[in-house]
Amino acid sequence: LLGLPGGNKYGVQGERKVPVLQTNNGPGLTGLMTIAAHLVRQARKDQLLGSTAEEKAVVQQWLEYRVTRVNGGSSKEETRTILKDLNMHLEDKVYLAGNVFTLADILMYYGLHHIMVDLTVQEKEKYLNVSRWFNHIQHYPGVRQHLSDVVFIKNRLYTNAH
Repeated sequence: LLGLPGGNKYGVQGERKVPVLQTNNGPGLTGLMTIAAHLVRQARKDQLLGSTAEEKAVVQQWLEYRVTRVNGGSSKEETRTILKDLNMHLEDKVYLAGNVFTLADILMYYGLHHIMVDLTVQEKEKYLNVSRWFNHIQHYPGVRQHLSDVVFIKNRLYTNAH
Protein backbone atom coordinates (compact mmCIF):
# COMPACT_ATOMS: atom_id res chain seq x y z
CA LEU A 1 0.00 0.00 0.00
CA LEU A 2 2.79 2.42 0.85
CA GLY A 3 4.97 1.39 -2.08
CA LEU A 4 8.06 0.88 0.06
CA PRO A 5 10.84 -1.43 -1.10
CA GLY A 6 11.32 -4.67 0.84
CA GLY A 7 14.29 -5.36 3.03
CA ASN A 8 13.01 -4.22 6.42
CA LYS A 9 13.27 -6.81 9.15
CA TYR A 10 10.16 -7.18 11.27
CA GLY A 11 9.69 -9.23 14.41
CA VAL A 12 7.95 -9.33 17.75
CA GLN A 13 9.22 -9.18 21.29
CA GLY A 14 7.91 -10.20 24.67
CA GLU A 15 4.87 -12.15 25.75
CA ARG A 16 2.49 -9.57 24.29
CA LYS A 17 4.24 -9.87 20.91
CA VAL A 18 5.00 -6.16 20.51
CA PRO A 19 5.97 -5.41 16.87
CA VAL A 20 9.60 -4.49 16.22
CA LEU A 21 11.19 -3.02 13.08
CA GLN A 22 14.94 -3.29 12.73
CA THR A 23 16.12 -0.34 10.64
CA ASN A 24 19.35 -0.26 8.67
CA ASN A 25 20.54 2.90 10.35
CA GLY A 26 19.97 3.31 14.05
CA PRO A 27 18.15 1.42 16.74
CA GLY A 28 15.09 -0.70 16.08
CA LEU A 29 11.62 0.77 16.43
CA THR A 30 9.08 -0.77 18.79
CA GLY A 31 5.29 -0.53 18.80
CA LEU A 32 2.61 -0.68 16.13
CA MET A 33 1.87 3.07 16.01
CA THR A 34 5.53 4.06 15.99
CA ILE A 35 6.45 1.66 13.20
CA ALA A 36 3.37 2.49 11.11
CA ALA A 37 3.92 6.26 11.38
CA HIS A 38 7.62 5.80 10.52
CA LEU A 39 6.77 3.77 7.40
CA VAL A 40 4.15 6.33 6.31
CA ARG A 41 6.73 9.13 6.60
CA GLN A 42 9.36 7.01 4.85
CA ALA A 43 6.91 6.50 1.97
CA ARG A 44 6.28 10.26 1.90
CA LYS A 45 2.54 9.73 2.38
CA ASP A 46 2.19 12.06 5.37
CA GLN A 47 -1.43 12.81 4.40
CA LEU A 48 -2.24 9.38 5.90
CA LEU A 49 -1.38 10.89 9.29
CA GLY A 50 -3.82 13.79 8.78
CA SER A 51 -3.48 17.21 7.18
CA THR A 52 -4.76 19.66 9.78
CA ALA A 53 -3.87 19.70 13.49
CA GLU A 54 -7.37 18.43 14.29
CA GLU A 55 -7.17 15.60 11.73
CA LYS A 56 -3.76 14.57 13.08
CA ALA A 57 -5.19 14.46 16.61
CA VAL A 58 -8.18 12.37 15.49
CA VAL A 59 -5.90 9.93 13.62
CA GLN A 60 -3.70 9.66 16.73
CA GLN A 61 -6.79 9.11 18.89
CA TRP A 62 -7.97 6.18 16.74
CA LEU A 63 -4.48 4.70 16.54
CA GLU A 64 -4.36 4.73 20.34
CA TYR A 65 -7.85 3.22 20.49
CA ARG A 66 -6.66 0.48 18.13
CA VAL A 67 -3.69 -0.38 20.33
CA THR A 68 -5.33 -0.04 23.74
CA ARG A 69 -8.87 -1.28 23.10
CA VAL A 70 -8.94 -3.40 19.95
CA ASN A 71 -5.66 -5.23 20.59
CA GLY A 72 -6.61 -5.81 24.21
CA GLY A 73 -10.28 -6.58 23.58
CA SER A 74 -10.81 -10.29 23.77
CA SER A 75 -14.12 -10.88 25.55
CA LYS A 76 -17.46 -10.84 23.73
CA GLU A 77 -18.54 -7.87 25.83
CA GLU A 78 -15.41 -5.85 24.99
CA THR A 79 -15.91 -6.66 21.30
CA ARG A 80 -19.54 -5.48 21.45
CA THR A 81 -18.45 -2.24 23.15
CA ILE A 82 -15.81 -1.62 20.47
CA LEU A 83 -18.30 -2.24 17.65
CA LYS A 84 -20.91 -0.04 19.38
CA ASP A 85 -18.34 2.81 19.82
CA LEU A 86 -17.26 2.60 16.21
CA ASN A 87 -20.82 2.32 14.93
CA MET A 88 -21.80 5.54 16.72
CA HIS A 89 -18.65 7.35 15.58
CA LEU A 90 -19.11 6.33 11.94
CA GLU A 91 -22.77 7.34 11.84
CA ASP A 92 -22.03 10.56 9.94
CA LYS A 93 -18.52 9.83 8.65
CA VAL A 94 -17.01 8.02 5.70
CA TYR A 95 -13.69 7.38 7.45
CA LEU A 96 -12.55 7.41 11.08
CA ALA A 97 -11.00 10.88 10.72
CA GLY A 98 -14.03 12.27 8.86
CA ASN A 99 -13.90 12.48 5.09
CA VAL A 100 -10.28 11.47 4.51
CA PHE A 101 -8.71 8.02 4.36
CA THR A 102 -5.91 7.75 6.95
CA LEU A 103 -3.58 5.34 8.69
CA ALA A 104 -6.26 4.97 11.39
CA ASP A 105 -8.59 3.34 8.83
CA ILE A 106 -5.87 0.95 7.66
CA LEU A 107 -4.77 -0.19 11.11
CA MET A 108 -8.34 -0.40 12.45
CA TYR A 109 -9.28 -2.53 9.42
CA TYR A 110 -6.46 -4.97 10.22
CA GLY A 111 -7.38 -4.96 13.91
CA LEU A 112 -11.05 -5.70 13.24
CA HIS A 113 -10.76 -8.20 10.38
CA HIS A 114 -10.77 -11.28 12.65
CA ILE A 115 -13.89 -9.90 14.40
CA MET A 116 -15.79 -8.92 11.26
CA VAL A 117 -15.16 -12.24 9.55
CA ASP A 118 -16.94 -14.05 12.41
CA LEU A 119 -20.01 -11.77 12.66
CA THR A 120 -23.39 -13.15 11.68
CA VAL A 121 -25.52 -11.38 9.05
CA GLN A 122 -27.70 -10.02 11.88
CA GLU A 123 -24.68 -8.65 13.76
CA LYS A 124 -23.37 -7.00 10.59
CA GLU A 125 -26.78 -5.34 10.18
CA LYS A 126 -26.80 -4.28 13.84
CA TYR A 127 -23.46 -2.51 13.33
CA LEU A 128 -24.43 -1.15 9.93
CA ASN A 129 -22.10 1.87 9.99
CA VAL A 130 -19.12 -0.32 10.90
CA SER A 131 -20.08 -2.80 8.18
CA ARG A 132 -20.38 -0.02 5.59
CA TRP A 133 -17.02 1.44 6.61
CA PHE A 134 -15.29 -1.95 6.79
CA ASN A 135 -16.58 -3.02 3.36
CA HIS A 136 -15.41 0.29 1.90
CA ILE A 137 -11.92 -0.03 3.46
CA GLN A 138 -11.45 -3.66 2.40
CA HIS A 139 -12.03 -2.60 -1.21
CA TYR A 140 -9.70 0.40 -0.99
CA PRO A 141 -6.83 -0.30 -3.43
CA GLY A 142 -3.93 -2.09 -1.75
CA VAL A 143 -5.46 -2.46 1.72
CA ARG A 144 -6.82 -6.02 1.97
CA GLN A 145 -3.69 -7.78 0.65
CA HIS A 146 -3.59 -11.36 2.04
CA LEU A 147 -6.74 -11.13 4.20
CA SER A 148 -9.96 -12.82 3.13
CA ASP A 149 -12.82 -10.78 1.71
CA VAL A 150 -15.57 -10.32 4.31
CA VAL A 151 -18.95 -10.77 2.64
CA PHE A 152 -21.78 -8.34 3.35
CA ILE A 153 -25.30 -8.99 2.12
CA LYS A 154 -26.26 -6.09 -0.12
CA ASN A 155 -30.00 -6.72 -0.45
CA ARG A 156 -32.28 -7.54 2.42
CA LEU A 157 -34.69 -10.37 1.74
CA TYR A 158 -38.21 -9.83 2.95
CA THR A 159 -40.63 -12.69 3.43
CA ASN A 160 -44.17 -12.44 2.20
CA ALA A 161 -45.55 -12.95 5.71
CA HIS A 162 -48.97 -11.47 6.43
